[in-house]
Amino acid sequence: MNSFGVVQGANTIRIVDTQEQHIEGAHLCLDIVARERRHLTLLEAPPLEGTREFIRSLLTGGGVHVVAVDENDSVVGWCDIVRDLRVGFRHTGRLGMGLLSDFRGKGLGAKLATTAIERGWDSGLERIELDVFASNARAIALYQKLGFSWEGVKRKARKLDDDTYDDIVFMALVRT
Repeated sequence: MNSFGVVQGANTIRIVDTQEQHIEGAHLCLDIVARERRHLTLLEAPPLEGTREFIRSLLTGGGVHVVAVDENDSVVGWCDIVRDLRVGFRHTGRLGMGLLSDFRGKGLGAKLATTAIERGWDSGLERIELDVFASNARAIALYQKLGFSWEGVKRKARKLDDDTYDDIVFMALVRT
């Protein structure tokens, strides 16, 4: 049972381009994953209006945003790629993603990322970057499977209140 109270199988989830009706669900999903305090640099979602503006900016040319939705169109995951708009870096984008815990380990992350990456290549991106906590071995394995290469490590990058440190791994996928 997921956070929305619906029994699901991974095969009932669709990966779709984000539409206006998905924004509140994407915001809720982001907040749930952020509050786990394990996978994202955010510890909670920004205000809904900030998320709305962010997603709208991606949908109007600033990048890519796709969501995983169940048969009720409830968002259970997302993947975005934010295009770097600085001169000399416009060929690059930064990938971010997350899935509700009940939907992890079922191949949905790979489907989300693959869909977003394809959209990124179609939009002219040539390089997609990401950073991931070193403790997130499952995500690192996924990114490597998708072709991302390690580019460096920022040691002791995060320190939470309980004095737990985590390194950040920098990875990138370059279109050849």
